[in-house]
Amino acid sequence: MTRSYIPLNSLRAFEAAARHLSFTRAAIELNVTHSAISQHVKSLEQQLNCQLFVRGSRGLMLTTEGESLLPVLNDSFDRMAGMLDRFATKQTQEKLKIGVVGTFAVGCLFPLLGDFKRSYPHIDLHISTHNNRVDPAAEGLDYTIRYGG
Repeated sequence: MTRSYIPLNSLRAFEAAARHLSFTRAAIELNVTHSAISQHVKSLEQQLNCQLFVRGSRGLMLTTEGESLLPVLNDSFDRMAGMLDRFATKQTQEKLKIGVVGTFAVGCLFPLLGDFKRSYPHIDLHISTHNNRVDPAAEGLDYTIRYGG
C-alpha cells in the first residue's frame, strides 16, 4: 500500500477548525486568514473525497467523517508535540573517556562515581582500566591517570 501525502497545513487547519467549530477561531490560533483555513479544509475534503463539515446558518458541524478524523489527528498531534518536547528539553549528553590503573580505579575513583554522576548528569562517563601503559589516542581516551613517570 502506498502512503498518500496530504499537506500537514491542511490537517492542522482541519483539526483547529474542528476543535473550535469555527474557521475564524482556527485562523486566529494558527495565525493565518479565515480564507486560508477555508482553502486548506476544502483542499483536504477534495483529497479525501468526502465532506468534513456541514456549513449551516448556525455555524459548523462535523460530519461523520470529520468526527472520525478529529480524534486521530488530536492523538497524532499530541504524540508529535510530546516527542518534540522531549527533544527540546533533553540536555546534550557529553561523553568522557578516562583510562586509569586498575588499583586506582577500585581504591579511589569508583567510590566517587556516585557524587560525580549527581553533579554532572549530562556526562556519560566511560572508564577503562590498564596496567600503566596506555596509548590514549589509540584507545580514544580523553584523559589518562597514570602512576609513576
